[in-house]
Amino acid sequence: MSSPIEFNLFAPYNEGAALVGSFSDWKEIPMQKDKDGFFRTKVELKDGVYQYKFRVQSKSWFFEPDQWVDVNDPYATDIDNPTQNGVVRIKDGERIVDTYVWQHDDKPLPPDHELVIYEMHVGDFSGGEDDPHARGKYKHVIEKLDYLCDLGINAIELMPVKEYPGDHSWGYNPRYFFATESSYGTTEELKRLIDECHGRGIRVIMDGIYNHSEAESPLTQIDHDYWYHHEPRDPDNNWGPEFNYEHYDENLDTYPARRFAGDTVRFWTQEYHIDGVRYDAARQIANYDFMHWLVQEAKQAAGSKPFYNIAEHIPENPSITNIDGPMDGCWHDSFYHCVLEHICGDTFDLERLKDVIDARRQGFMGATNIVNYLTNHDHNHILAELGDREIFDEEAFKRAKLGAVLLMTAMGVPLVWMGEEFGEYKYKTVDQAKIEWPLLGNDLNRSLWDYYKGLIQLRKSNHALYTENVDFFHENPEAKVLAYTRWNDEGSRVAVVANFSDQFLAGYQVPNFPADGTWHEWTRDYDVESGDHNLIVDLGSYEAQVFVWQS
Repeated sequence: MSSPIEFNLFAPYNEGAALVGSFSDWKEIPMQKDKDGFFRTKVELKDGVYQYKFRVQSKSWFFEPDQWVDVNDPYATDIDNPTQNGVVRIKDGERIVDTYVWQHDDKPLPPDHELVIYEMHVGDFSGGEDDPHARGKYKHVIEKLDYLCDLGINAIELMPVKEYPGDHSWGYNPRYFFATESSYGTTEELKRLIDECHGRGIRVIMDGIYNHSEAESPLTQIDHDYWYHHEPRDPDNNWGPEFNYEHYDENLDTYPARRFAGDTVRFWTQEYHIDGVRYDAARQIANYDFMHWLVQEAKQAAGSKPFYNIAEHIPENPSITNIDGPMDGCWHDSFYHCVLEHICGDTFDLERLKDVIDARRQGFMGATNIVNYLTNHDHNHILAELGDREIFDEEAFKRAKLGAVLLMTAMGVPLVWMGEEFGEYKYKTVDQAKIEWPLLGNDLNRSLWDYYKGLIQLRKSNHALYTENVDFFHENPEAKVLAYTRWNDEGSRVAVVANFSDQFLAGYQVPNFPADGTWHEWTRDYDVESGDHNLIVDLGSYEAQVFVWQS
């Protein structure tokens, strides 16, 4: 039995459009344009899977005037990789993305302030460990979810998974905004990954690109200057045609690029049940009104569940968060730069350290306003940076542990880049860079993994680390020692004493300790008594000790 299925294309200033597809032996089916700017037609289709494209008289300046071009549906939810045609699925007389049935929508998920985020690239995270050229897929990530649970991760941030040209990319060149990257697997496999995460109490944050698209994205071919700025506004940071969110179509009373972005974020939130978005290149978007509207669209689509909106705005700017800002949080790139320089021994600047550990000093208001990291996909791994400075082996891992303490005890939400937790050593590259999982068989790498696991558990069991409360109670610029405490109103308290020098400090007196009584030192697992607000410790070079209040 056939049903009338509508195909439509918003192209308000194009002269003509037609539909072609496998259902018509690729012969043209005329489309009529309505006053709302949509070309429409209906086709009688039986349940099944079909391929299609639109044939449009382009208004883009790089084609001849009104030249007919074949383009994919900008709203296509699947792309056939070999043919690069759009795919439409019909079931029970309706369009569907797939038939996946969600299993874990009822599982509670952690709120934003409790998150420990794990950033990953699907293609490089897992799959084919014996073959460095094998492509990781969604199903391979599922196989590693128990590993992430054991580590203590409760949120993963997927680098972009929207369809891009070719089979390997970081994904920041999206061609199709509603279709998933086919080299990683099917739409159902992505949903199963997200569902399996939810079943384990892990939230899924999607990396979203709303600043630009890939050069041959359908909207560029249909009417480039209706959707995009004609030329790059920032040639030094140009990654593709930039959406023009300021363009208002008076005739149709719409901001077309805004509407498209809103449709995109609603689709991913509702269809794939994602729990947050990282907004790439927010500084280049440079439109707070639009970003505020887009964030609200995402939150409305998410309903009552927690939804975390994170800006990549580098350098960071508190105004993008806080009370009047559009975002919930932003990447804290100054944390990365400052901590890296200090654990590498490049510098020692107490005020800079204090600024990034307590981001209120930089103008941020809440703990969820910032996402801290020691590295991410845009930076080299810590061990690569240390190696560049001829720091290797035990010394390098010791300094990596110092960085991990700062990451997990500073104000803010911590983010771990895949492999960081066990000492992955690769440099930043856009080429294929599979994780070296066999490193976990080495004692130093396993020790670092255990350290990360313990710190994450420390964070989860000491809610002082969820707050904005930070007090620097001891500073010694000569010895390069900094001590600070975190606390909440329910009696949780953690103190950190960090040595940023290459000197062992025996019998070091830490004055002004926040409370007298018993403290448990976490890194070496011993109890110690403080009296007269003083504590005596043996502090190794490039070491941080973490004290948890016991009584």
